[in-house]
Amino acid sequence: MSVDSILEKVKKLREITGVGFKDCKSAIDETKGDIEKSIELLRKKGIAKASKRMERVAAEGLICTYENNNNFSMIEINSETDFVAKNNEFINFAKEVCKMAFLNHGDIDKILNSEMENKKTTKTNLDDLISKIGEKITLRRSSFFGGDNCINFSYIHSAFKKNVGKLGVLLSLETKIDKNEILNFGKQLSMHIAASSPLAIDKENLDQKMLEKEKEIIKEELKSSGKDIKIIEKIALGKLNKFVSDNTLLNQEWIMEPKKKVKDVINEISKKDKIKVKNFIRFKVGEGL
Repeated sequence: MSVDSILEKVKKLREITGVGFKDCKSAIDETKGDIEKSIELLRKKGIAKASKRMERVAAEGLICTYENNNNFSMIEINSETDFVAKNNEFINFAKEVCKMAFLNHGDIDKILNSEMENKKTTKTNLDDLISKIGEKITLRRSSFFGGDNCINFSYIHSAFKKNVGKLGVLLSLETKIDKNEILNFGKQLSMHIAASSPLAIDKENLDQKMLEKEKEIIKEELKSSGKDIKIIEKIALGKLNKFVSDNTLLNQEWIMEPKKKVKDVINEISKKDKIKVKNFIRFKVGEGL
């Protein structure tokens, strides 16, 4: 890697972890420039902690949703600057692309090859917009929730135009209860997902490889404490259980009433008929890039 490339990676690692230059440079050197491995290494050494700062990313753009008859689509489209993301031409393009996502059930290849209102394909219009604006613009991801005997909801946090913002959620609840009766709960749960960023619905839905990696990181952090291995195992199990609770929707503290868990609230309103969280999707601009 060139010196400029190394310095750029060190800068990015510092922004993500909040760790000093020297430690970040050492981690980048040791992992040959791999940002993800560098974060793991710093966490194992106890220098960087798992925190919300690790979600910070540089990519700009916006999230759009589209709804019709209990069916929903959501897209993330990225630009290089926030200035472009707030450009009306960019926003109108994104909204129409979200409609294309709706018609094509979230399939990006089909979206890009679909004909838009001006009779050009989405891909051609995307290329034209890139040429006109002079920035890299990408359709990063797309999702679609259909009816399928479920009640679906969408939520855009701090929308600056209708169905347009920086953070969006789609939620699907399996129940026979009329939507009007759980409209407020569906909105609140969508807001909870936006704020709490769960990784899965429940423990069995979590990526087991990710759990093993988290356990390994926790143990490495504890080794420097000098505690007995049996004590370390016990503490590690407790920390892992806390990780599961913090990152699975049903086990998270309910943001509206933190003394309760999400599953407790669902049980309370399920007396008339059972409510089951079938699926959810959370898109935040640039997250994970």
